[in-house]
Amino acid sequence: MSETPQNDSPDIADSPDFDAMTRDIAEVPAVEVIVTVAVNLMSAAAVKLGLTEEGDKYKDLDEARKLVHALAGLLDAGATEVSSFHAAPLRDGLKSLQLAFREASLVPDEPGQGPGEKYTGPVFG
Repeated sequence: MSETPQNDSPDIADSPDFDAMTRDIAEVPAVEVIVTVAVNLMSAAAVKLGLTEEGDKYKDLDEARKLVHALAGLLDAGATEVSSFHAAPLRDGLKSLQLAFREASLVPDEPGQGPGEKYTGPVFG
């Protein structure tokens, strides 16, 4: 007696089309990818800093520190690759997040020791 093996994989219609996704990303300029990642990091950091409508519901300063630090590292590494047209608003956003972090912290970091300040230098209000 033979049994038909169970197919635990999702239907083909439910699985992502990786070939199409690869073609799509191949058409996107590197600057757009860098800016998109930076904006996603900024958005996530804002949520973790409690700067959204939900306020403290998702506030987590440890997570916010990591996101702001990663954003600063990305902007520092990509500075020569991204035009000032894109870089200036991203740097402004980063500084705003760093200041918001400093304001939200119960125990403030020493100047130059806050998230991302390794890359930006000390941030003051």
